[in-house]
Amino acid sequence: MNPEDATYPSLRDRVVFVSGGATGIGASIVAHFAAQGARVAFVDIQAEPALELVERLTAAGHTRPHFVTCDLRDIAAYQAAIRQVGDAMGGIDVLVNNAAHDERHDWKSVTPEYWEDRMQVNLRHQFFAIQAAAPMMQERKRGSIINFGSISWHLKSGGMPAYTSAKAAVEGLTRSFARDLGADGIRVNCIIPGWIMTERQRTLWLTNEARQRTLDAQCLKEMLLPPDIARMVLWLASDDSRMCTAQNWVVDGGWW
Repeated sequence: MNPEDATYPSLRDRVVFVSGGATGIGASIVAHFAAQGARVAFVDIQAEPALELVERLTAAGHTRPHFVTCDLRDIAAYQAAIRQVGDAMGGIDVLVNNAAHDERHDWKSVTPEYWEDRMQVNLRHQFFAIQAAAPMMQERKRGSIINFGSISWHLKSGGMPAYTSAKAAVEGLTRSFARDLGADGIRVNCIIPGWIMTERQRTLWLTNEARQRTLDAQCLKEMLLPPDIARMVLWLASDDSRMCTAQNWVVDGGWW
């Protein structure tokens, strides 16, 4: 976290649950909440980078994050992990539905099984995480739920129709839950990231040509980094955004 970044006193000691927190955007979100003094729990299928992150943040003097290995496609195990965190930490104040996988695929080769797997990885777990965490928030009459969509379908990106379909649905999920949970003081918002330069994106997709096309399309001529998303997550989780709900928050450098 940059020492010049904003500090949110309302986040201190808040319990935050993050999915897909071991690497990339998720790891940045976990680190930023830890730096705010929040108590962070996260799940991921990748244990090694997750444990490295836990040790790094603990060594930096932050409250030790709680990590649970979990495959989000196993809904029973996932909801059990959320409830266990809530029981151990006194409830959940902030839920960040970050986990996703933008695997490319040819629509001609998609099978029903592959389609279902993409829905499980990119959409279904968000609903069932809310189902497990929201009752804890209802008890205290407050909470912030932050879902993750994608700029890809807004830009009419091809080559991954199951992914873009799932991410489009996240926006509908967000607005529906904002209505259902608003009476209990729970806010539900959706972040729409642009092309974020995680290690995975750099390794798999970034070329000089792709970088230049993106910069040409963006109003701001810098590639986006995971902390650019994490800072938006912090604001939406904090009391500073207390009257913001049912909205899409686009962080894309002015691309879309």
